[in-house]
Amino acid sequence: MSSGGGPCGACKFLRRKCVRDCIFAPYFDSEQGMSHFAAVHKVFGASNASKLLLTIPPNKRLETVITLCYEALARVRDPVYGCVGHIFSLQQQAVTLQAELAYVQARISTLQHSLPMPPTPSLAEVGACCSNISSSVCTMDPLIDVTGLCDVLDQQLDNCDLHTVAVDFVSRH
Repeated sequence: MSSGGGPCGACKFLRRKCVRDCIFAPYFDSEQGMSHFAAVHKVFGASNASKLLLTIPPNKRLETVITLCYEALARVRDPVYGCVGHIFSLQQQAVTLQAELAYVQARISTLQHSLPMPPTPSLAEVGACCSNISSSVCTMDPLIDVTGLCDVLDQQLDNCDLHTVAVDFVSRH
């Protein structure tokens, strides 16, 4: 029986009296538990879910119910693939993100190799430039002229086979 005195969500869904030692009561409350149990019942059946929970040690039942609910809801959403469809989608997303990472790393590498390192200003030059505390803008010339840098970088990357770079990156990691 649920803590509120009424039937648990499973017994409410099954339209039966909720007994004091109901196996479902601790895990399916009378509010949201009914919709979760409906999915579990549709996919696994109430009897099978009950038998499964009785074979699990009490300290592991909560994890089992969470897993049953997740798999049942996934199977209701996607009857063919269930949670495997979601896993496949996440794997595809990981591959896409790895390819994007390889692309960005290629751009950074090209940028690092195509630009000469600017001279590092001395502390005296930085101090002289920014000595006026009331001034919020430093008057020193920028260290790198970035005008047109993106165009140059894109032209260099156009000559590069990004698919090969991405496959190489994925195989190394």
